[in-house]
Amino acid sequence: MAPEPISVINLHPVQSDARAEVLEGLSKAQKELPAKFFYDRAGSVLFEEITALPEYYLTRTEISILDEHAEEMVAMFGSSFALIEYGSGSSRKVRILLDQLSGHAIYMPVDISLLYLKESAEKVNDAYPDVTVVAVCADYTQPFEIPTADEYDKRVIFFPGSTVGNLESNLARMFFRDTARLLKSGDGMLIGVDLKKDPAILNAAYNDSRGVTAAFNLNILRRINRELQADFDVEQFEHLAFYNEEKGRIEMHLRSRIAQEVRLNSHRISFREGETIHTENSYKYSMDDFARLLQDTGFVPVRTWTDQQELFSVHYLAVP
Repeated sequence: MAPEPISVINLHPVQSDARAEVLEGLSKAQKELPAKFFYDRAGSVLFEEITALPEYYLTRTEISILDEHAEEMVAMFGSSFALIEYGSGSSRKVRILLDQLSGHAIYMPVDISLLYLKESAEKVNDAYPDVTVVAVCADYTQPFEIPTADEYDKRVIFFPGSTVGNLESNLARMFFRDTARLLKSGDGMLIGVDLKKDPAILNAAYNDSRGVTAAFNLNILRRINRELQADFDVEQFEHLAFYNEEKGRIEMHLRSRIAQEVRLNSHRISFREGETIHTENSYKYSMDDFARLLQDTGFVPVRTWTDQQELFSVHYLAVP
């Protein structure tokens, strides 16, 4: 059966002022850059390489959990549902769930990039002609309205990849509150969450022996040079990633090898030797940590699946 054309709903997400964000971050006492700037075309290719590295357990472990338990997960969605994926990416993981469909379903990928969104939605549409595909261009980190799907009994948000770990705890709680407000009683969320573990495993995952993660981290400076006319000497910065046990997170930084000055248009930014730019956090949770995070957000935990080594977890949350 030939698939129906996809529907595209463009909610016209507001694009931030990249130059202003970068300048604001580099003006702080602890210099920082928004992690979203990692993902230009080169950065996205490098991240796909990272997911296949032997040290980087996250992607393959989450996929193994989905492979093993997808039938049980999809059974919790009911026989008629809208599956809404935040940050659809390559749609590799959602296909594991779509392979288990036996009832009526609509698939709604949500992404801020309209072009990338259409490309990924069309691939799913071609592979699953029985599934209605409605692509939604929106910024899921900001409040937005999910298009109505009244012909389906339940709405389930799919948020894999432990992306919630990139948020500070107060922002993560706000994210869950905002997301719960989009849903009604009985709706749910399937979310991937990375777990606390031996720091040696964590440090190795973000400092791979091939240097792919280092290249991914440094690429953010190349993007700023290209798109914002800065003059970072990329060779004079080095990748730094470590597990901060007190805060329960991996921190990624770029460390200046020398004292230097960088120009961004008319602005000049000075670096001391050894000074860092903080580029990303990746929080790791125990089961109790994650349960506490969810308190008073509008979600309650229903079911959790992990791998045998308890490296990673996938949770089904419900709106009571």
